[in-house]
Amino acid sequence: MADSLVIVESPAKAKTIGKYLGSKFIVKASMGHIRDLPKSQIGVEVDRNFEPKYITIRGKGSILKELKDASKKVKKIYLAADPDREGEAIAWHLAHYLDVGADELCRVVFNEITKDAVKDAFKTPRRINQDLVNAQQARRILDRLVGYKISPLLWKKVKKGLSAGRVQSVAVRLIQDRENEIKAFEPEEYWSITVVLDAGKTVFEAKYHSLNGEKKELHSQEDVDLILAAMGSEAFTVKEVKEKERGRNPSPPFITSSMQQEAARKLNFRASKTMSVAQQLYEGIDLGKEGTVGLITYMRTDSTRISPIAQEEAKEFIMTKYGPAFYPETPRLYTKKNANAQDAHEGVRPTSVLREPDQMKPFLSKDQYRLYKLVWERFVASQMSSAVLDTMTIDLTAGDTVFRANGSKMKFAGFMKVYVESNDDGTTEEDKLLPPLTKGDSLEKQSIEPKQHFTQPPPRYTEARLVRALEEMGIGRPSTYAPTLETIQKRGYVAIEEKKFVPTELGELVIQLMQEFFPEILDIEFTAHMEEELDFVEEGKEDWVRVLDTFYTSFEKRLEFAEEEMKEIEIQDEVSDEICEKCGKHLVYKMGRFGKFLACSGFPDCRNTKPIIKDIGVTCPTCHTGKIVERRSKKGRVFYGCDQYPTCDFVSWDKPVSKPCPVCSSMMIEKRSKNGVSIQCTQCDHKEEASEDNSDDMKD
Repeated sequence: MADSLVIVESPAKAKTIGKYLGSKFIVKASMGHIRDLPKSQIGVEVDRNFEPKYITIRGKGSILKELKDASKKVKKIYLAADPDREGEAIAWHLAHYLDVGADELCRVVFNEITKDAVKDAFKTPRRINQDLVNAQQARRILDRLVGYKISPLLWKKVKKGLSAGRVQSVAVRLIQDRENEIKAFEPEEYWSITVVLDAGKTVFEAKYHSLNGEKKELHSQEDVDLILAAMGSEAFTVKEVKEKERGRNPSPPFITSSMQQEAARKLNFRASKTMSVAQQLYEGIDLGKEGTVGLITYMRTDSTRISPIAQEEAKEFIMTKYGPAFYPETPRLYTKKNANAQDAHEGVRPTSVLREPDQMKPFLSKDQYRLYKLVWERFVASQMSSAVLDTMTIDLTAGDTVFRANGSKMKFAGFMKVYVESNDDGTTEEDKLLPPLTKGDSLEKQSIEPKQHFTQPPPRYTEARLVRALEEMGIGRPSTYAPTLETIQKRGYVAIEEKKFVPTELGELVIQLMQEFFPEILDIEFTAHMEEELDFVEEGKEDWVRVLDTFYTSFEKRLEFAEEEMKEIEIQDEVSDEICEKCGKHLVYKMGRFGKFLACSGFPDCRNTKPIIKDIGVTCPTCHTGKIVERRSKKGRVFYGCDQYPTCDFVSWDKPVSKPCPVCSSMMIEKRSKNGVSIQCTQCDHKEEASEDNSDDMKD
């Protein structure tokens, strides 16, 4: 007969924990929060110290009855929701509903769902941490006040269905600011000069460095001609050879934001998908004879701290598998990335490095395996020795000019044997060997290539870039990044074009209104300060009511002013030349989650919509008469097909190019990888580098 009831958030977590605790425990799931503020009203008594009016969430009645009935049959109730503010709040609401006293040692927390971690946690239950609960309440009420006070204004003055929020509005502002930078950007011309030199058995490249001992930038063809004249017709002479050893340290274990960024770059995961898959790995995977085990630690964290036990296990594993040279002289300790980071949890790591990814593969889905492998490799690498590279720099003179060649060679792989963090432009570090040369050696040039370039505007935000920007500015917390990105798309404030955020006309308009009437909501320093204040509440250093009162005093005045001064705005749709084939009215341009599309101006009487077809200038290789156009799937993914569909059924996920294969004359396509863009034949093995323009387009 069971004598204890354990309540967690999800059935998967309940199933895993139930197997560890045995028959004396009943383990049930609350399915997340059981109470919240009402949707139909603001639900906050501002004049009564911001007292929240919580109600039972619709649809939770049967779950609550089941939990109540189960609680009457046991002597003890344990609340084992996740180890963060949200989890503490869920436990607090459950305690209130089940009449668990404030002094009861009912709260159980664990950073990983493994047998030892869970059993140890139940040996040391604690009281519910009211500071954590108050921090969550303050955030919830703050967001409710902003959302439920500003949103009706936007509905009345602009358009129904709009909303505003502390974090989401700043995110849209960042995207809009970046777009303004891109529009205002004026490209500047610059040149490079590359020479190919013959060193006997080796040919290598060197680039122009300086003239007469001074760095002279090349801004025009005239500047280039000056350098070419200064080179003369002399052979190149080795002026100096520098060789040195360079160390490279591993990246720290993942935190929430870095995991989302790296999963976007390496796995092409959206932030929401990363968190969903990570949740599955955390809550437990059935490993056959070993039973159900959580494979990674809690995934909502901004701490890189690692437990001594996990470090010791990693040390033994690295020493055994890779050898003593691959473990540093002293264990690696990682400090907080920024002052606002919370250190309550560890970084994201595997619960045991002994569960190697390939051993786990038979038990995991494709996405689970890929993310687990990423987490495992990142953690193991974070505990390993530094990599060592031998670098070489050769300066060569020709007339009054100096050209420079740089090379490097891996001397000791260290952590790079397991994992290397990717970067935003997709480039990788590869060996670039230079020939053994000494001062005074003379070399003949094979060719010389001056090349014109233009500076590029700052890139639009990808999900990974935006998460990183929000984190660096102290905006939001680990649990808010993924839902924020989803919200700004659902509201139609931004669209996705080529995996990058683009502000919509609606988004631009809302940001303009917010800047005029609620500038503090868009102010990055103000929003970061509010996050810091909430952290102080969590730490017991600040009173949550005072934090809300300080904010609301000025916010209320802004609201009164906006009510009187904000003018009603009617958004006019851009009319296209196309006619609706169903009702004969003009089609207008609309912005959806995945970019622009055409819709009938007769909506809602006529609901006809059409995609905007983009001709890429390639003739269809199947019917030879149609044109290849860019289309989008129902999920927004870009693909390419013939404009004669359904007569011609040609389709390709990869972008066709107009140039035929020089070997077999078949169609060539762009292939995208972490190393950039290449052009490949669809029939034979021919492959070549993409043009510089194509490569620039692909940088992420």
